[in-house]
Amino acid sequence: MDTESETRTAAWHEQIDAASQRFDDTAAQRDEVTRRRAVSESDVVDTEEQILARADRLLVTGEVPAQAVIELGRHDPMDSIGSLERVIGFANELQAANFLTRGARAAAAVARISLADNGREVPMGTGSMVSPQLLLTNNHVLPTPEAAESVVLEFRAEVDIDNVPTATVRYRLAPADFFVTDKHLDYTVVRVAPGPDGVAPGTTFGWNPLIAKPGKIVIGEAMNVVGHPSGRLKEISIRHNRLDLQLDDFLHYASDTEPGNSGSPVFNDQWEIVALHHAGVPKKDDKGRVLRKDGKLWQSGDGDDAIDWIANEGARVSVLLHDLGSRQFDAAQRALLDELGLAALPPRAASTETAVPRDVPAVESLVRGLRGRSSAFGGHRSVLFLHGRGQQGRDPVELRRNWTAGLNKGLTLAGLSPIDPADVYFPFYGDQLIESMDTREAVDTGPELYETLVAEAAHRAGMPDADELPAERELFGGFGAVVLGRLHDQLSWIAARSGLDSALIGAIFKDVAAYLDDERVRKSVLDTVLTDTPTEGELILVSHSLGTVVALDLLTQLPRELNVRLLVTAGSPLGLDGVYRKLLSGGATRPERVGEWLNTWYAGDPIAIGCPLRQAWGPDLRELPVENPKERAHDIAEYLAHAAVAATIGHTLSA
Repeated sequence: MDTESETRTAAWHEQIDAASQRFDDTAAQRDEVTRRRAVSESDVVDTEEQILARADRLLVTGEVPAQAVIELGRHDPMDSIGSLERVIGFANELQAANFLTRGARAAAAVARISLADNGREVPMGTGSMVSPQLLLTNNHVLPTPEAAESVVLEFRAEVDIDNVPTATVRYRLAPADFFVTDKHLDYTVVRVAPGPDGVAPGTTFGWNPLIAKPGKIVIGEAMNVVGHPSGRLKEISIRHNRLDLQLDDFLHYASDTEPGNSGSPVFNDQWEIVALHHAGVPKKDDKGRVLRKDGKLWQSGDGDDAIDWIANEGARVSVLLHDLGSRQFDAAQRALLDELGLAALPPRAASTETAVPRDVPAVESLVRGLRGRSSAFGGHRSVLFLHGRGQQGRDPVELRRNWTAGLNKGLTLAGLSPIDPADVYFPFYGDQLIESMDTREAVDTGPELYETLVAEAAHRAGMPDADELPAERELFGGFGAVVLGRLHDQLSWIAARSGLDSALIGAIFKDVAAYLDDERVRKSVLDTVLTDTPTEGELILVSHSLGTVVALDLLTQLPRELNVRLLVTAGSPLGLDGVYRKLLSGGATRPERVGEWLNTWYAGDPIAIGCPLRQAWGPDLRELPVENPKERAHDIAEYLAHAAVAATIGHTLSA
């Protein structure tokens, strides 16, 4: 054991030396960052490519407070790099109320790694679940399969809300099933064996998906680190860590992390992993000797905690994923790797000169949906989930799993049996919707329907009539809708009465309007959904948000051999006049082919602001108001997790 520990320690110090050398070699680049910050009066500075990618990611996903974009847009063109840098900086200063909740969810997937030998356990690092079964940590923590076999993994090694240590849950690793490592990037990905109940740890504690696309962070943004410093109970370092420099393979950042944080995930403010922490950079004197925190020379007997660490280094997730994808795997290993999801695949090469790594399946430009098992639910009954907007680039496997997890929570609360995600049909039109919107020709209707939907929603939320408010023109930015004047006031009014950001509310209504206004977009979406829809038997159709609008149109397209036993609409805008009058059915006419219709909504969900639906659609449907967490007001998993909603689905399945 001593020899093994010494080997790991030597490997870690080797990584420190390499990180220190890279730090020294990039002094001129850091000086340039300092100069640019002084000129721009902004901490956020990076290459034009990085800034554009980051701004696009933040604005499209609704992570920037709308007011921030509006105020900045009044002074500079929204497509200027300087303005976008300030938008990103503003987003760093203001965090939504769910910031800590999302952080807690991300931290739950982080575990302590300890060396187990003869009844003794020595903490040696941190690891994070990145799929239901795969753990990510450092090469210098787990350099070989043999080393992986000798450790124990502990989840919940932390204190609870009352500052009382919680009971840990322990797992062993299964390197014989999957083990990949790289010394230069200092990463290891290894399979975690199921627990005694046969359940994968990610199913219990969740996992933090790896994302290959750019735009996750730029220089000057905050970073958050979750780990077990020096083997202690789980700690989180947030907000005071800033990205200082982006290298080809690594990120340099200021942080108060400690040696025991080896293998910790490094997150951005959206709790997406941007790097794998692996080494610190010690402060040195003019002779290259390491210094202690008190300024004296460091000696080996002082311990690593005494070193004055001036920077930290982590391997970039995108580079790590590219290396992982360049390797050869057998079928069983490929199945495990596929659980990382489509977001983990590097973006397709722009030319044949940058080939997609060998043995990585070619990714279609448009991801298709999933079909349920034909033998499920007795072979004559099917469940279909129909998602809403904003799912482009997502992995249908992960989305179906999340929907099912919410439903299974509700089924468990209702005392009913859970279902297997693989039994559910999950048509996926997220990519098709965006592509058809991007490539459509200009339509005569313009933004009128979008404005109508927002105005009606605001009126239903109690906003005074439009003629009582100042009217200003609408301004559209290059990276998402930037709304001013009356339209901005309406969105802000709706947002103030819900838990959602006004930019996200506007984006949802805009996509609903695009679907209803342009028949080419509508046909493209419906054709995509029909591809992965059963053609006969009984159907339980569960829909959400824009998906409820698509569902009502879909009912006019389904073959007669398919009997819709139950329709569930959740977080639906179908109560808005501007929506139901544009449906293929021509209005709020209850579909005759639907057996039972359950509509569920939360009063704080601004997209369901037209609910209850009975006033428009008549009394022959069941209305079920629920209470969702305000920060997840529109979340489908929250809707399905309610026992009464899940019980309706479960009882129909077993009838």
